[in-house]
Amino acid sequence: MKPLFVCLLFLSIYVNAQFDGLLNEWKADKDLKGASYGFCVMNAKTSEVVAEHKAHELMIPASTLKIVTTAAALKLLGPSFRYTTKLSYTGNFNKTTGVLDGDLVIVGSGDPSLQSENFGKESCVEKWAQELKKKGIKEINGSIIGDASAFEREIPGEWIWADMGNYFGSTPCGLSYMDNKFKLIYYSGSTGSEAKLQSASPEYYSKKYELNSNVISKGSEDEAYVYGDPYSYTKEIRGAIPPNKSNYEVEAALPDPALLCAEHLALALEKAGIKCNRNKASSNYKKDVLKISKDVFYTHYSPTLDKIVYFTNLKSNNLYCESLLRSLGKGSEKEGLEQVKAFCKERGLNTDEIFMVDGCGLARANTSTTGFLTSMLGKMARDSSTFKILKNSFPVAGKSGSMSYMGKGKFIEDNMHAKTGYINRARAYCGYVTSRSGKELAFSVILNNYTCTAREAKLKLEKFLVELGEL
Repeated sequence: MKPLFVCLLFLSIYVNAQFDGLLNEWKADKDLKGASYGFCVMNAKTSEVVAEHKAHELMIPASTLKIVTTAAALKLLGPSFRYTTKLSYTGNFNKTTGVLDGDLVIVGSGDPSLQSENFGKESCVEKWAQELKKKGIKEINGSIIGDASAFEREIPGEWIWADMGNYFGSTPCGLSYMDNKFKLIYYSGSTGSEAKLQSASPEYYSKKYELNSNVISKGSEDEAYVYGDPYSYTKEIRGAIPPNKSNYEVEAALPDPALLCAEHLALALEKAGIKCNRNKASSNYKKDVLKISKDVFYTHYSPTLDKIVYFTNLKSNNLYCESLLRSLGKGSEKEGLEQVKAFCKERGLNTDEIFMVDGCGLARANTSTTGFLTSMLGKMARDSSTFKILKNSFPVAGKSGSMSYMGKGKFIEDNMHAKTGYINRARAYCGYVTSRSGKELAFSVILNNYTCTAREAKLKLEKFLVELGEL
């Protein structure tokens, strides 16, 4: 045992020395004078610590927190889990006449992928209308109701006003639809001129948006933000978009996804020749208020969970992640967080090193240590049932997602799988890399409260990621 111990000790000292130069550079960097930063690198197969710096200091992990929620979902729900969306009814259905004397109810179970842009453009509501026609339904005397009661209708309490009106802050819903977002189409002119709001889509036919826009044409990035009560149709759009653009999209959170789904189904039913009153389309968010029949006309199945997790991490999709959290909690965010915590404890992880107020990392009140996140990755690396699914959901350096331009021409290109995280003045990366020496490493690095631009902070952390590949 002694020669092996000496070898491992020497390796740890050597690797830490490799990062000494980078740490000294960060310590001397005026942009990081008041910043917090830390990292932890482990052998993914043994959890032996290879290198660390302030690995047990709590920091804001941003979207790297998604690895915890998605890992828990994969294990507790299973990679083959599918959501169901059922078409049922209240009242009575006369099979002879084809008349439903009651309401047609779209019973959601929290599927975030329903009519999502990540899973193709085929219209689910048109398919449903055709299935109902096959069942002999000719007329619906009641309402078309989108039932979203599977989830509590609550916005995470620590989300900020500047986030929750935008697509990335859309509220998870028991009947999500079209990614719970709508698009604002802009035309921008010369620098400094007012950008013109041309249209919004999709629109409700029973409600009208009240959109107050004050967006300027300047810069090179989408810096337009949407403000307003998430459940309201009144929105304020402020900020800037690049000049000289036509059909430029700014995406906002839908106020009522379940209602939009019900309205679209009503239109599809009319198109299919089934008589109904589109003006009676509505939504329901309260449990046990609808007396729904046990009979089901049609059941829609979501893609399997492994595919949903793939897009959750690849595109850092907050809606998907928060929906997974509530699914773990049987509709409750609080219970979902308890399930994730229990999952971590059962795997011997120190839950004193992580504080979660949401599942996706959007809230700045979330904190974690790099040691915790790296240990989580190590535990998952030794779980053959889910490791490849989780790892393959992370963006790949130089190839995909938010890692597309990282490590180009370096050893980590096409070799490092990393979940990225970014919110204002917080950047983080965690994942796996097979180093030049052939070791599979798990790692986490977090940088908080820098004073440079987000792009400059990204470049500083890229040096660390490149160095990892050379171990």
